[in-house]
Amino acid sequence: MFSSADNFYARWRARAGANALRDTNDFPGERLLQIVWQHQRLRRDQLKTADGKNVRVFHPGFVSVEGGPDFCNAVLQIGDEPPRSGDVEIDLRANGWRAHGHDQNKNFQNVILHVVWDETESIASESAPLILCLKNVLDAPLAELNLSLENEPLRFLPENLRGKCCAPLKELDGTQLAELLREAARVRFECKAAQFLARAKNTGWEQTLWENLFRALGYKHNVWPMQNLAETKSSWSRGANCAFEIQARLLGVASLLPAELTRAQKNSDSYLRRAWDLWWRERDRFAEIILPRAVWKFHGLRPANHPQRRLALASHWLADKNFLSKIENWSAAEISDKKLLASLLEIFQVAPDEFWSWHWTFKSARLKKSQPLLGVARVTDLAINVILPWLWIRAGEGKNKKIQNEIERRFFAWPAAEDNSVLKLARQRLLGMNQSRLLKSAAAQQGLLQIVRDFCEHSNAVCDDCRFPELVRGWKTQKRA
Repeated sequence: MFSSADNFYARWRARAGANALRDTNDFPGERLLQIVWQHQRLRRDQLKTADGKNVRVFHPGFVSVEGGPDFCNAVLQIGDEPPRSGDVEIDLRANGWRAHGHDQNKNFQNVILHVVWDETESIASESAPLILCLKNVLDAPLAELNLSLENEPLRFLPENLRGKCCAPLKELDGTQLAELLREAARVRFECKAAQFLARAKNTGWEQTLWENLFRALGYKHNVWPMQNLAETKSSWSRGANCAFEIQARLLGVASLLPAELTRAQKNSDSYLRRAWDLWWRERDRFAEIILPRAVWKFHGLRPANHPQRRLALASHWLADKNFLSKIENWSAAEISDKKLLASLLEIFQVAPDEFWSWHWTFKSARLKKSQPLLGVARVTDLAINVILPWLWIRAGEGKNKKIQNEIERRFFAWPAAEDNSVLKLARQRLLGMNQSRLLKSAAAQQGLLQIVRDFCEHSNAVCDDCRFPELVRGWKTQKRA
């Protein structure tokens, strides 16, 4: 029989506090409380809110990886109300709702249950969600839970919380799963291409490309202000002779030029003075298209993804008179699969910018080493979401079947994109796998995202009324026949 008393590593670990999920004063650490909730290590038939309403947990929700409430899209029944979806926030103390500013944060407006350890300091408020205290409803002593759950990663979905389609999808062999993802990817690709065609009929192919490049640079946080800028391109780009002039106009129209000098960064102040000198003379011309600064979202952005820096990148593309012809020539060139990514990066990567290659934002210190304005991962996103579908549908409309077939081949040959929170959750929930390497191509990732869009987003966390599991079983039987 093993004994931790004889295990020197266990003693070292305990002495170092490596497994300390506990707080002081017999409080659990917040991470332990989150894991307890995720795994539902509770006497679930005894859950009641602070005002005595029964709580039934159909699904605890999915761990948030981008700020906001701790768990999203939980399915709960509170009292005699019908089950509903909403978010769950975990805090040690009930007064954390106000102390942490959740009551003033619009990202928390969909929280339907505030799960806490201690409710003694709660303050009644109409705007606060119902409180569920876990202190007396754990299914094991706190010390035992601490020991058994300490190695459970929050971002790995427990098996019992996976989607109903996970079991039938696991029954598919590797070839069948690859075929299913490929067909779903084709649907996603063709849908994007159809959107480009519809827009091109109104604005032309070139304008459609610019609008979608700008949207891609906005990521999910700033898609619409970026598109708005692209829609007014004919105004602010007219007469600009170089990348810097385009930058100044873009930053001005976007309301992203700081109103004051930093007075701490000489390089920033020098660049900003020059930009303002140009914008000051021209801004009255563009008054009707200037965006309010409030449309931009900065919370949760990586420094490299700041819209100021992304607009600086776009300015270099716009200043290159051969930019579009380079993309067209790329579509017709003979390029091996291994060189696809590098060949497109060569077109989209720009020469070092005098300011933005050395700064993340206006306020950031000068970097010790210059950083490219575009990374490899973003090139793949541009290829899959913009360049390839745009080239494909344009070739189709031009009856150029050779180019269209080549673009389609490149889409399915393109290496996998950078992982993201949606893909991570989808892999675990639908495929029961955590490793990103199991989706080896960008097309496979796109196929999985399309399944999420078509089915998961139209159901809830417990897969109510979702037909996808039934469809997978039927598709497998059809393939066998």
